[in-house]
Formats: sequence, C-alpha cells, structure tokens
Amino acid sequence: MDRIKSLSLKVLEEHKSKFGKDFADNKKALNQVAIIRSKGLKNEIAGYITKSVRREMIEEAEKIARIKAAQAEEAEQKAKAEAEEAEQKAKAEAEEARADSKDEESSSDVPDPGTQEASPDQADVPDPGTQEASPDPAEPARPE
Repeated sequence: MDRIKSLSLKVLEEHKSKFGKDFADNKKALNQVAIIRSKGLKNEIAGYITKSVRREMIEEAEKIARIKAAQAEEAEQKAKAEAEEAEQKAKAEAEEARADSKDEESSSDVPDPGTQEASPDQADVPDPGTQEASPDPAEPARPE
C-alpha cells in the first residue's frame, strides 16, 4: 500500500469525526491531530483524506437511494397485488351475484305446483269446469 494511503487511513481511523469533504478544513484538522513538517506530504494526506470522505459520502448517498428505490418498488408491487386481489374479489362477488339472480329467476319462472297464480291473460278466461254467474242479470244461467 502506498505511503500516503496508509498514513491517511491511520489518521482517518483514529480521528474520522474531525474530517469532512472540504480540503482546507481537512488540512487544519490534520495539523491538530498529527505533526507533519513537510508541506507537500501534508497536502497529499489531506487531499487523500478529502477524496476518501467524499467517496464515502457518495457511496452512502447511493446506498440510501437504492434503499429508497427498493422500498418504493416494494410498495408499488404491494399496491399492485392489493389492486389485483380487490379486482378478483369484485369479480367473484359479481359472479356470485349473477348466480344468485339466475337462481332467483329460475325459481320465480317455474311456479310451485301447489300454488298456481293466474296470469293476467288467464284471469279473463273462466275455468270451463265452473259455472259463473253471467254479468248480465237478464241472461239465465246455463244448466250443467
């Protein structure tokens, strides 16, 4: 491993909370936690620390974005599944209602043999086996 990387990682492990993504602030923080006499070495270490912190922040942001996208996709799939389930339930209820109405129609179409209702057409036609009084009192009733 490169000397700059190893020194930077040591400093980051011990004092991570003091460093951010600004190079100038990282140089000042590096002066507080380590004694580095060479200006060039100090700049390289501060630069690598800045690069590492920025990369970490970007990776963390991407990770959060992936998590949110996965949660959104999961919620979308759940909503879709619930919608499909509701649709299937509605279809089943509609089929059940149709079946019930067909049962009611078929039971109301076929009259019960014990209870025969006269249809409007049959109400005007007298039963041939019964003698009705004629509507005109002047007409005599026919004998059987």
